[in-house]
Amino acid sequence: MNTPVATVTETVPELRPGAVTRTTLALFAGASGDHNPIHIDIDSARASGMDDVFAHGMLSMAYLGRLLTDWIPQSRIRELSTRFTAITPVLAKPVLSATIDEIVTVDGEQRAKLSLEAVLEDGTRTLAGTAVVAWPDTAVAT
Repeated sequence: MNTPVATVTETVPELRPGAVTRTTLALFAGASGDHNPIHIDIDSARASGMDDVFAHGMLSMAYLGRLLTDWIPQSRIRELSTRFTAITPVLAKPVLSATIDEIVTVDGEQRAKLSLEAVLEDGTRTLAGTAVVAWPDTAVAT
């Protein structure tokens, strides 16, 4: 049963990984095994109707994972769900953020429900999602 426990004033620090460069895309392709040329070859991107290459969607997911694990240990992540809402062009500077929506008790464990997003400098939201993380009793505001 999900029972609201308390509200919390803690915030999750934003993640600003910097510009998504061609080098970033090449390194991510190598690390992930996703060598889709639309992400690393400008001629392939243009043949697909794009002006230039753009980031892998899973790169944004990786940044989102880093946002969470910079804040809490990985072992406390219970759920992570996202959807891609726009592309991240090369040289874009995404800002990843999380908002704590509520603290609930699930099967005896306190958990925080979060809203997640990645937004570019021009305001374009490229990723939206949710996460549920284990929440220690000491962090709950009373």
